[in-house]
Amino acid sequence: MEKVYEISEETKLTYGRGYVYSLQYHLIWCTKYRKKVLTDGIDIQCKVMLTELADQYSFQILAMEVMLDHIHLLLDCRPQFLISDMVKIMKGNLARRLFLDHPE
Repeated sequence: MEKVYEISEETKLTYGRGYVYSLQYHLIWCTKYRKKVLTDGIDIQCKVMLTELADQYSFQILAMEVMLDHIHLLLDCRPQFLISDMVKIMKGNLARRLFLDHPE
């Protein structure tokens, strides 16, 4: 059973059985060739999809900003998740769903 203690509003320490952690990652990824394609509602759709993925895979998005040609994320997750796996899940699912919805 994990207990969560707040140090401040942004920083939370989670105490598990024999460990304490607070893992936060700042991720930035760009569109191919930095093309400005995240416009006209696609940016809102990206935010909704990323929030759904966070709920599905049990990590927390602390901050998110979708720009015209890149996405910023601040994630909080458990140490059992590899960051490479999380990025692969998010980028793969997001790209696949966007290509299906917007083939242009």
